[in-house]
Amino acid sequence: MVPTIYAIESFSIWVGRAFGWCILILTFSVSYEVFMRYVLNAPTVWVFDMMVQMYGALFLMAGPYALAQDTHVRGDVIYRLLPVRWQARIDFTLYLLFLFPGMLALFWFGAEIAADSWRYKEVSWNSPARIQIYFFKTLIPVAGALMFLQGIAELLRCWKAMKEGVWLERTDDIHETEETLMAQIHLPETHAPTETTAPRAEQ
Repeated sequence: MVPTIYAIESFSIWVGRAFGWCILILTFSVSYEVFMRYVLNAPTVWVFDMMVQMYGALFLMAGPYALAQDTHVRGDVIYRLLPVRWQARIDFTLYLLFLFPGMLALFWFGAEIAADSWRYKEVSWNSPARIQIYFFKTLIPVAGALMFLQGIAELLRCWKAMKEGVWLERTDDIHETEETLMAQIHLPETHAPTETTAPRAEQ
């Protein structure tokens, strides 16, 4: 069970990292458009579509990554006070009732939308550039499938916690700067670096 959980999590993290490069493309696109528009007075007709597709791809494909890292927003005012077994039961139930039906719908209807888009070779109407968007719409069912897969890992994690009363450690990845600083503040004093002075050699 544990190898399966970690294998799915690792895959979700890999996908999230790969699509994280969309941020770099998005940043360069915005910078290029600002330079062309306000410095050279020659705005582009394609950058807006590029930005929309990069942001959309990042939004869709970051979902499984965020679920694998347990970084989705959670209303845990009461939840965090409960024993681990009850937390696992609640998560297990909510995944079954809400996550899986939603992701099945996203995959099913997203596949229809993507198929229609490929059939018509759909292009964007936001600008005269008429950039193809059927590639982008393919990510809709893919995101649903990946979220469904990560949901299976979450169910297995909940099942393990219900049996053992302890949450399985998650695959470690990049943390927010705030989390890193808070961890450093709460380090035990025994781990604090100490200065040592070696005796000077006699001249």
